[in-house]
Amino acid sequence: MNASSPCTEISSQLSALFVCSPHDSRVRVRTPFLYPDGDVIDLYYSTNGDVRTLTDLGETVRWLRMQTLALRRSPKQRQMIDDVLMNHSVEFFKGMLIVRLGAADRLADAVLRLGQACLRVADLWFTLRTRAVESVTEEVADYLTEKSIPFDRAKKLVGRSGREWTADFHVRTPDASSLVCVLSTGSRAAGRKIAEHVLATWYDLNALSVGPQPLRFLSLFDDTMDVWQPEDFSLVESVSDVARWSRPDEFEGMLRRAA
Repeated sequence: MNASSPCTEISSQLSALFVCSPHDSRVRVRTPFLYPDGDVIDLYYSTNGDVRTLTDLGETVRWLRMQTLALRRSPKQRQMIDDVLMNHSVEFFKGMLIVRLGAADRLADAVLRLGQACLRVADLWFTLRTRAVESVTEEVADYLTEKSIPFDRAKKLVGRSGREWTADFHVRTPDASSLVCVLSTGSRAAGRKIAEHVLATWYDLNALSVGPQPLRFLSLFDDTMDVWQPEDFSLVESVSDVARWSRPDEFEGMLRRAA
């Protein structure tokens, strides 16, 4: 198949909104689809013997990753990506979304299928934007479940003052038992109030951190949004361990480590 064949096929089977042009050793298909920020979704077609491949060259996942400081996708987000790929019969390989075409497959159908998959994956950005509203605690719960770490949600305890406080998680591992408060907000102005509330929680529950079966206090900051000031971390560091949600492995280590 010569370099003009895929362009001829696309122009005859799709509208003029799809623009085809040579690009290095591939053929670039500029689609009318857009990422949420307005960037155009480009796809790339190549042949290797009898194998025909259409891919986004990893741009969709790269775009999604650049929208957040988080170094990992949550289990829920990974499941959503897997569902999109399965529904559109698209593969995920080395960060790229790929469609492999058989001899009888129409290139136009593959372009539409892969373009739609790129759109759906990029739309996960909206779940990232509303994470603080929907509560990152759901992601933490998914993570603990994935790691087979037992936990209770919304653990209520009474402090020295007689007031009842709620920790987001009571986590139990063979070597430690921890209370976890998740600090998450999309507003920098609200960050200080949240930190002060967690400080008051740990201060009033302080008696639970000593004795024959002490509880570890752990403040988990959702730092995937740039809203926290150094002073917010300092407030709770004096009364609890501090973890960052962008470093989930460190968070897990704290939960499993003996006090």
